[in-house]
Amino acid sequence: MSNDALDTGLVDRAIVFAVNAHAGTERRGTDIPYIVHPLEAMAIVSTITSDPEMLAAAVLHDTVEDTDVTLGDLRAAFGERVAALVASESDSFTDETGRTLSWKERKILALNRLAAATRDEKIVAMGDKLSNMRAIARDYAALGEDFWLRFHVKDKASHAWRYRALAEALGDLADTAAYQEFVRLIKQVFGA
Repeated sequence: MSNDALDTGLVDRAIVFAVNAHAGTERRGTDIPYIVHPLEAMAIVSTITSDPEMLAAAVLHDTVEDTDVTLGDLRAAFGERVAALVASESDSFTDETGRTLSWKERKILALNRLAAATRDEKIVAMGDKLSNMRAIARDYAALGEDFWLRFHVKDKASHAWRYRALAEALGDLADTAAYQEFVRLIKQVFGA
């Protein structure tokens, strides 16, 4: 092994952590193991940066939102920056008073947070959002309008609003192939 070999230790540990955290779960409405999504998100982020903390955050991005993992667990295992990047990509389900937020309220908060995010936070988000948009485009092409029935919010127009707003919030990444693919898929699914 040469002295300038890439050190993938952090990324390797994050992959194993994410595999264990998401074990036994599937993507909504499919029989695809859930871990495929965070791995794809990490692969997308790797087209923009080779920063190991950002790659780790990409593969871990859903662990706090969708599993029993806490930000404290991530902080202890991967450090403050990885935990902060994951926190920036995690939805809040309640407001500061503890009131449960509606889907639209959660998405508006997330969009506002993303619009004000750092470039690094936007890159991690791009991995997640493009992976989701790829799945939407693929499954919508196969299922047509019935595709929307798998979601809690079944209105295609609501999803169109959200993804167009995501593209606007992620506009700082317009120079990346990932962003360009994201916009292309939004137009393909939702129209111009």
